[in-house]
Amino acid sequence: MQQQLEIDTLPTKPSDRKTELGQFMTPDDVATFMVSLFPVHQGETPRLLDPGAGEGALSRAFVERFGSDVEVTAIERDPRMVAKLTNLTEKVERLQVIQDDFVHLASSNGVSSAFTHAILNPPYKKIRSNSAHRQALSAVGIETVNLYAAFAALSIQLLQSGGHLVAIIPRSFCNGPYFRPFREFLLEHTAIHRIHLYESRVDAFKSDMVLQENVILHLQKAGKQGDVCISTSRDQSLEDMQTFTFPFERIVLPSDPEQFIHVPTEEGLTQLERSPIVDSSLKDVGVKLSTGPVVDFRVREHLKPRPTKKTAPLLYPLHFSDGRVSWPKKSKKPNAIVRCEETNKWLYAGGHYCVVRRFSSKEERRRVVASVVEPSRLGDPEEIGFENHLNVFHVNKSGLAPELAWGLAAYLNTSAVDEAFRRFNGNTQVNATDLKRLLYPSVEILTCFGTWAQQQPELTQDMIDLKFKELEDAHSNRGGHRDSSGAGVTESAAE
Repeated sequence: MQQQLEIDTLPTKPSDRKTELGQFMTPDDVATFMVSLFPVHQGETPRLLDPGAGEGALSRAFVERFGSDVEVTAIERDPRMVAKLTNLTEKVERLQVIQDDFVHLASSNGVSSAFTHAILNPPYKKIRSNSAHRQALSAVGIETVNLYAAFAALSIQLLQSGGHLVAIIPRSFCNGPYFRPFREFLLEHTAIHRIHLYESRVDAFKSDMVLQENVILHLQKAGKQGDVCISTSRDQSLEDMQTFTFPFERIVLPSDPEQFIHVPTEEGLTQLERSPIVDSSLKDVGVKLSTGPVVDFRVREHLKPRPTKKTAPLLYPLHFSDGRVSWPKKSKKPNAIVRCEETNKWLYAGGHYCVVRRFSSKEERRRVVASVVEPSRLGDPEEIGFENHLNVFHVNKSGLAPELAWGLAAYLNTSAVDEAFRRFNGNTQVNATDLKRLLYPSVEILTCFGTWAQQQPELTQDMIDLKFKELEDAHSNRGGHRDSSGAGVTESAAE
């Protein structure tokens, strides 16, 4: 009864239904390309699962390629879409259209299994921790935080051994701690054969205006994992498509406990992977990394628009520009937090810090945007508050040596770091876990980099990249070398 109630009470406006359901319709050319990734089918009759089928674009494309002698099971929650799905009977006789919530249906054994194919453009919507969806998924051994991953995992369970799945989903599952259980599930049960990267969802899905990189995955349940084909295109026209083949060890690094999925878009190693000076973990450098501990709505009564003798500076991303801190600022956000017993545990000691915004704007050239906190620009405070949208490099909640803070910021702002970061991060969020996965230069090299950076009246991208190259060349000329596999990440990130 609850599932029917959820369906009956959907919003009536199309735009509101898209928000409620996380719906994004599949353009015909995208559907055609997705179906083309399935291998030529031989033997038994193809049995297709199309969960969250929408208006049926994916099923229609499948029938156009494989012919009408197929079985199609299309599942859709929205009754308005179901009415359009029934038109598929003109294309295929053995059609089953089910109006229901796919998560509840599949997790309760309401769908027959042993499909040969599954194709999906699933809904994109977060799953609340206390929701019925989360409980239903946990009951069948699936842990994830978004409906798109839930649809993919359930579809994999419903495939027969050797069955193929093609899905277009956000790239966000490739990295970060929240999607680690889903990555483990995917890598345990399937082989990755193809990853196609759309550089921007706004170009692949222009009518829906959703900004996030997307990938099309071709997976095979219980398949043999071999090399992985990687292709890229700006949009669905595929006019600029490039294709490369990489060994699986370049996609999921054997030493990575987080099992990040890298999507290299050029042959060969990245500059960071080739670098002779990038071979240290943060632990080796003696630095810790934490998300800013001040969650403003939880300490609202202690926040102040202007600093006083009883407050500490409270830093938000808006307080940083051009690699430096600019505080205080006229803004709706507060500039200070009261120093008292209730807030003491959230404050860091005054000093130099390197900070990275957790969210970069789409206009910024780099994903990782690092800045330096100079205490002199804050009035040399005894304590500093860092808001939750900042990642903070520190030493036991105390500051860094000034040269080290500047060196870390300069290194993180290199094009080399940006290139490496983009291989496993496809959105604007920069998690602390992602930054911990990177390798860093030694303290000595970072200090040298920082000493130089401090002396520059301004820093441009070209200046930072040129100096980084000079540090590499100087190290190589002294006979230094990199004794590593060129992975560009560290095994100690989980610490």
